[in-house]
Amino acid sequence: MSEHPTTSWQAMQNGTVFYRRQQLYSILGKLPDLGDYIIAGCRYSGPLAMMRDNTKLIAVGRVTPAHAKSQIQVYSSAGEGLLLFSWDHGRIIRFGWTLNEQLVVLNEEGVYRVYDLQGEYQQYSLGTEASEVGVVDARMYENGMVALTGSLTLLEVKGWEGARPMTLANPNLTDPPMSWAIIPPDSNISRHVEVLLSVENTIYTVDNLESVDQRLSQGPFTHLSPSPNGKSLALLNASGTLLVVSSDFQRRMAEFDTLNVPSAQGNVKQVEWCGNDAIVVTWDSLAVLVGPFADTLQYYYVGNTFAITETDGVRILGADACDLIQKVPSSTLSIFRPGSTSPAAILYDAWESFSQRSPKSDESIRSIRPELATAVDRCIDAAGQEWEPYWQRRLLSAAKFGQGFLDLYDPTDFINMGQTLKVLNAVRFYEIGIPLTYAQYSYTSPTHLISRLTSRNMHLLALRISTFLSLKPDVVLKHWASAKIMRTRPVASGTGKDAELDSDDEVCRLIVDKFKQLGDVEVSYAEIAKRAWEVGRTGLATKLLDHEKRASDQVPLLLSMKEDRLALQKAVDSGDTDLVYQVLLHLHKHLTLGSFFRLIEDGGEHLAPASRLLQVYAREQDRDMLRDFYYSDDRRVESAVLALEEASHMVDPSARITAVKSAQKFFSEDKDRNFEAKMMDEYSRLLTLQQQLEAEADGKVTFFGQSVNETIRTCIVNGMLKRADKVKSDFKVPDKRFWYTKLYALTEVRDFEGLDAFSKSKRSPIGYESFVRHLVEKGHNKEAVAYVARCDPPKRADLYAECDEWRMVGKECKDRGDKAKLEQLRKKCPNSLIARELEQIAISMK
Repeated sequence: MSEHPTTSWQAMQNGTVFYRRQQLYSILGKLPDLGDYIIAGCRYSGPLAMMRDNTKLIAVGRVTPAHAKSQIQVYSSAGEGLLLFSWDHGRIIRFGWTLNEQLVVLNEEGVYRVYDLQGEYQQYSLGTEASEVGVVDARMYENGMVALTGSLTLLEVKGWEGARPMTLANPNLTDPPMSWAIIPPDSNISRHVEVLLSVENTIYTVDNLESVDQRLSQGPFTHLSPSPNGKSLALLNASGTLLVVSSDFQRRMAEFDTLNVPSAQGNVKQVEWCGNDAIVVTWDSLAVLVGPFADTLQYYYVGNTFAITETDGVRILGADACDLIQKVPSSTLSIFRPGSTSPAAILYDAWESFSQRSPKSDESIRSIRPELATAVDRCIDAAGQEWEPYWQRRLLSAAKFGQGFLDLYDPTDFINMGQTLKVLNAVRFYEIGIPLTYAQYSYTSPTHLISRLTSRNMHLLALRISTFLSLKPDVVLKHWASAKIMRTRPVASGTGKDAELDSDDEVCRLIVDKFKQLGDVEVSYAEIAKRAWEVGRTGLATKLLDHEKRASDQVPLLLSMKEDRLALQKAVDSGDTDLVYQVLLHLHKHLTLGSFFRLIEDGGEHLAPASRLLQVYAREQDRDMLRDFYYSDDRRVESAVLALEEASHMVDPSARITAVKSAQKFFSEDKDRNFEAKMMDEYSRLLTLQQQLEAEADGKVTFFGQSVNETIRTCIVNGMLKRADKVKSDFKVPDKRFWYTKLYALTEVRDFEGLDAFSKSKRSPIGYESFVRHLVEKGHNKEAVAYVARCDPPKRADLYAECDEWRMVGKECKDRGDKAKLEQLRKKCPNSLIARELEQIAISMK
């Protein structure tokens, strides 16, 4: 049976508040002497990193670990070694932890590395300024850090992805501060980082906008410590006085003289917060808890200690134990406080009586019936606050007992607490070494815990917890697969189980089988393949990508791996035109033009869609590339058509003639395109002739770009009749077309004498009816009459009618004796007078 929870309680504030020290782990002999090391502890029950403090002397003959001098060792809270790595990159200025249990190590040149718990790291820099002037100190928080440069300026880095440092307001320091601290953005009302600098007797607060002197007089301060919620500050000055003030320096909440602690020896080592309500001051073998009203509790240790502030307490590591000191939660206090008459305490007593078959339990339940639901909730919460499973079970049993007397009670909280405690008890086991409290677990979330376990390569536990909590196992499996790839990297002298899995096929099969075994979860094979590629296993990466269902995830990685043909094939197979375009543009940018075109051409029918899409894109965006593509693929006809398209949009005559000649050359190289080649040759001759015509007209007449017919017409209209005849003969224009063109042109310029002369020059190949009808159409009826007599006799009457010469209609019909035609046309007469005249002619023909 475990000790009663109240065994470790100690009272403060006249017995109204209790604090307890819970031994989390016995670590006797597991850690070196903490006094000889620089230590950084990770919050939320995380690990601690240790590096030998070179300023400390070691006694001759004293045994020290082999790694003590130039290496960083990482331990869990249970004293188990997690990581050991050497450092050879300049003098270390500061190291600290991120929220995700990554260790950040900063050197004097402003270079910092972010290590995971497997020793892998990413390296970043604070920039050229920090590199030139150096870094003298830094403070790190969960999501960033602030560095103090050699020029005494402050640089802030947000996140751990290598973001560009931002310079904070200049505090105008002449010397480095005696001590300093930061309030993280999450704990600051402004949501910006705030730096506290102890300068002479006062404190400066610095953010990205301003530096403010708080005008204190009790300094200088050797220790500055903000509370976890950022609302309070603990200040220890050089004279040993501990001040507790609000973070805006408007209220002083407590004052304590550390020199009055009788058993304290030497200087104060640390000033840390115990939650947000009390402060722990440590010496070599002593930790003193200072409450809000300067009440104190003393805790003794063997050897040196190191304290780590938690949101709900303080974790203290000594030579033999890792303890958690925290304020006793209100739910636990209400149940176990001696003499407590709270409903929760009565419910717990009732359950104990029931367990002992005592009738007193019924009476106790009746007495708290109105508050029974609240009592059940308090018992559930108190179970979560206990470390020992024995007391967890008893408190949950009491809650379950109380639920039996409630008609309507939602058991969700009870079930969730049971699940949570199973998880917490699993990770608290010393081999795991994460002494997470319920409050910390609730604050950081289950997924964060899963991430912490996977970062330690505890994949089986992480997978079981994910399954138990109904969380997707994707994150765990992805990390497991990546770790498997790392562990099975081919080595010359591999031994053991993993050495047998060096072949890419076997590792790929192992990963795929594991995923299928777990229901083919939605893990991106592309992400795992990327990891394989990063460690130099391109073959394995390619095999893993074959199992990736989403082409949009496959293709980018294949491009990164220089698997250009495979990337293009996958993009084409996906049917996603945007993805195909993405690959084509990437390849065009990174390959030589010849290699790019050869890759597409060699793909044959499989890559034909990509070829067509490339042509569509190039036609709209990059004609030069399209021209080069056609040329490299020996597409003569397409090259010729492209040259003609370009010629049609050209304004410069010489350029257009050159483009047409280029098209003619391409057509002539294809034996099936002789006709097109001939047409291009004639077109280039026509354009050259048009240039000459424009030169003869001193540029006053535009010929360039016209067709042969239009060129002839323009010549006639502008009186260049001989040139028109030359164009006809040069381009073998048929007589009929030439006559029509000249007819229309002479009519247009009203050159009726020229038209008459032209009509008599030789027998018209188009007849004279065309002359009549065109002149009538253009409104020249009088001129049209002269040509009717030259037309066929049967058509003359109708043509005279079209010319509005009705008397000539009567005469023509009478001469030919065609009374029927006369009667027909008489009906179309425009007026009765003409109708009577035609009627008289018709009568005379009887």
